[in-house]
Amino acid sequence: MHAAVDTVIFDLGNVLIGWDPRRLYRQLFDDEAQMEWFLREVCNSAWNEQQDAGRPWSEATALLRGEFPQHAALIDAYHERWEETLVGAMDESVAILASLNARGVRLLALTNWSQETFPIARQRFDFLQWFEGIVVSGEERLVKPDPRIYQRLLERYAVDPVRALYIDDSARNVAAAEALGMQGWWFRDAGGLRQRLAELGLLEGAPGGRRHG
Repeated sequence: MHAAVDTVIFDLGNVLIGWDPRRLYRQLFDDEAQMEWFLREVCNSAWNEQQDAGRPWSEATALLRGEFPQHAALIDAYHERWEETLVGAMDESVAILASLNARGVRLLALTNWSQETFPIARQRFDFLQWFEGIVVSGEERLVKPDPRIYQRLLERYAVDPVRALYIDDSARNVAAAEALGMQGWWFRDAGGLRQRLAELGLLEGAPGGRRHG
């Protein structure tokens, strides 16, 4: 039997806030295949993760401009027009967050996000104010699934891991939280999350929606 959950910890990107660099680069490429090549070979996820880990954007873009000078303008756009990679609030998930907030559930967030771009999200999305605290990887210079960043959140906010539910759209990040004693939920849609929260007694029963687990 699990202990009763009194703290819910959210990942942010693609759980509450939609993010996709294609939203920007479809404006800059006429050919979808060329865009996908660029996002796979030039401004790829491994490169972007280093900014989530605290690397300055100026250093990151300079590195790639040196390697791919023919794509300098496209590389610079990733940072200069970063806000255009934000798809927007994921309304069904934000509605769940609002319900938890209204019921007085303790809310925390743990996100892989550049410390330079996260202030844009803070300004744009008012619901981020509902969290008691947000641990941002770029500020900590640690990225999920490194267990140290989870431990930092647990210690900073005096969270009992067995009474916490961690929600993330990355299965490996969920597994890392579970390894530290938290309950985990691999997010794939708001309906599944709402049903799980209802099962935990954190929300009223949810009609419809399919169960994931």
